[in-house]
Amino acid sequence: MDTCISRYKPSLKNNIYEKRAASISKQLLGPDMALDYDQLLAKPPNKPDAIFHWHQDLAYWPVTKDTRTASFWLAIDNSTIENGCLHFVPGSHLEPDLRDHGSLHGNRDKSHTLSSNLSEKDMPKPAELSRGDVTVHHERILHGSGGNYSNSSWRRAWVIAFRSQETVKEERRRGFTHSHNDPLEVLNAVGKQS
Repeated sequence: MDTCISRYKPSLKNNIYEKRAASISKQLLGPDMALDYDQLLAKPPNKPDAIFHWHQDLAYWPVTKDTRTASFWLAIDNSTIENGCLHFVPGSHLEPDLRDHGSLHGNRDKSHTLSSNLSEKDMPKPAELSRGDVTVHHERILHGSGGNYSNSSWRRAWVIAFRSQETVKEERRRGFTHSHNDPLEVLNAVGKQS
């Protein structure tokens, strides 16, 4: 199953952002990197509850042999503390184990959202970006974003993730497409060995 925005808007397929991100992912992680998924994120003005809680991307995905990931986050608008920019916990990608994550609303039947907690030693850093700037982050980095307290500024971003071809193939074999519409039994198997 195609999990890319171009599935819904074919004119976006093979755009310059996707091509450059693909090239960078291969330079960073090797020639076998493939587009796994992309998504648009949008926080309208005056949405202080538009919070993306602390998490590590890898906690959302099935356990596979190869976890290498380059997640690109393109700022479509200026991304500020006021409108809910990303915050990262430096060094958290070096921890030997993923942090514990739980369903934000108590059960995956009700909500796809997972959440982790900060430890006392964590020192989150905001990643304020200008429109057109990109971050590239590791699958294990702890990150999240606050609500949009701005009266006029949207905070939109386009995420593209590249993983090894073998990993993408294994995810699809398991029925996992990075969609909130994946079957519940597939979502409930996330984080478990198969």
